[in-house]
Order: sequence, then C-alpha cells, then structure tokens
Amino acid sequence: MKSAAEAELREAAARGEATPVSLGGWLRIIVRSLALLALLIIFVPLHYAFRTLAYGSPFPMLFLRYSAWICGARVEVIGTHLKRDVFYIANHISWVDILALAGASGTAFVAKAELAQAPLVGWLAGLNRTVFVKRENRLGVAEQINALKEALVDNWSVTVFPEGTTTDGQSLLPFKTSMMSVLDPPPPGVLVQPVVLDYGEIAEWIGWIGEESGLNNAKRVLARKGSFPLKVYFLEPFSPEYTRGRKAIGEQARARIEEALEEILGKPLRPFAHTVPPVRYEPQH
Repeated sequence: MKSAAEAELREAAARGEATPVSLGGWLRIIVRSLALLALLIIFVPLHYAFRTLAYGSPFPMLFLRYSAWICGARVEVIGTHLKRDVFYIANHISWVDILALAGASGTAFVAKAELAQAPLVGWLAGLNRTVFVKRENRLGVAEQINALKEALVDNWSVTVFPEGTTTDGQSLLPFKTSMMSVLDPPPPGVLVQPVVLDYGEIAEWIGWIGEESGLNNAKRVLARKGSFPLKVYFLEPFSPEYTRGRKAIGEQARARIEEALEEILGKPLRPFAHTVPPVRYEPQH
C-alpha cells in the first residue's frame, strides 16, 4: 500500500463500497479489456482447432499466462514445479492467482463458486477446467471430488486453495481439507507440492477480501497504473502415501506454506481481520 488514501480506498472496498475510478483508470480498464479480447480472438480458435487433432492443448496455459501479464502481473517462478501427477496446495489472495499459476504450470483448479460469476475471469478459469465449489454446499462434496479426479486425470496437475477464500497476503487461514479427499487414498504416483503466492507490498491492494464484489475487485486491479510483482514459490513436494489421511496432508502442507511465507515476509503472519462465515472463520481479537 502506497498511501493513506489508497489504504482507505482498500478498506472501503472490503466494506462493500464501490471504488471510484479515475479517467486514466477507465482508460486502462478499456485497453486491458481490449487486449484480453484480442487474446481470445487469437487463442480460442487455436485451442479448439488443436483439440480436433489432439487432447492436450497448450493454448489455455498460454492464454492465461498472457492474460496475467495484461492484468499487470509480472510473474516470477521460484523453485521447480512438477509437471504431472501432482496436487498443488496454495495460499490464495486474488483471482489473478489462477491466471498466474495456470500460466506457469498448466494446472487445473478448485476455486470458490463466486469466481465463476466474475466478469471474463470466470470464463477464463473455466477454459482450464477449474472445478468451482460452493463452500456451503456440503451435499455436493462427492460430486465435486469426482470432478476433481477427472481434472487430475485430464490436466496432470490440480491446484486447491484450502483456505476456502482469498486473504490479504499477510495471513493464512486454517485449511479446509474436504477437497483433499481425492488424496485419501492417493492415486498411484501422485505427489503433493505446496505453493506460496507472494505479491509483495501490493498484496493488500490486490487481495479480494471482506464484502467486496468480484466486479469491484476486477475493476480495481485492471484500473491500477503500472504492473505488480507476483512471485510463485514451488516448495519441496511430498508423498501423500506416507501421510495419514487428508487432514494430516493439509496440516503438513499448511506448515510448510506458513514457514515459507513468514520467511518471505520477514515477520510472523497476522490473524485475518475479516469474518468468513462459509468457512466458519472469526477474527481473533
């Protein structure tokens, strides 16, 4: 965050208030939207043409990679990611996470259902076989796990954001492990690789938190002048075969992510300041 004015705008957005956009901001939204449209015109026909010849199209990954760049993200990959038979577990800050991670690795995703309604972004994520889940829909968990299994087979890698919501880059919520049921028991040969997403000083501005709508968050990000860094840390993978059940898998992944995130930030993580009823999280006072 650069100034007290920006911090106040960020807090107002978290309260659900619409963020004012300057004329320059609207011009940036228009230019970036037109650039994304140009990518669509180029890559979508290539994707469907490729699918008539072979199954594993590279174009969604390329499309999402360049989409992240257009939205302002300058992605730096740190560490080596496994290319197949891998289940990524990551912290979650923004819808930009999906563009960047998919652009870097070609992974499919499990993401909150609200993202599917975000303008354009939801459709982009769907291109890469994102499995959209309703956090409060417990009866649909089995169906969602089946979709997750299919995505793992088709894409070779799947990413889950087990916090169940997006945060501010300075916090890490308890992990919800229902979507890790696909690893209990784990498919043969599949490894778990924890991932840390770090937006640096801009994380709190980028973060989609509180009562902010997806439309307002997208508007804020696309209207922002210039670019912003996004470092994607692929940590050391581990085998779920030797970890007893999904909860233990979640605990091990969270411990590794927390340790790495604190080292990156150079300070302890702080409690998340917002109530998140769907994941039963209350701020600690």
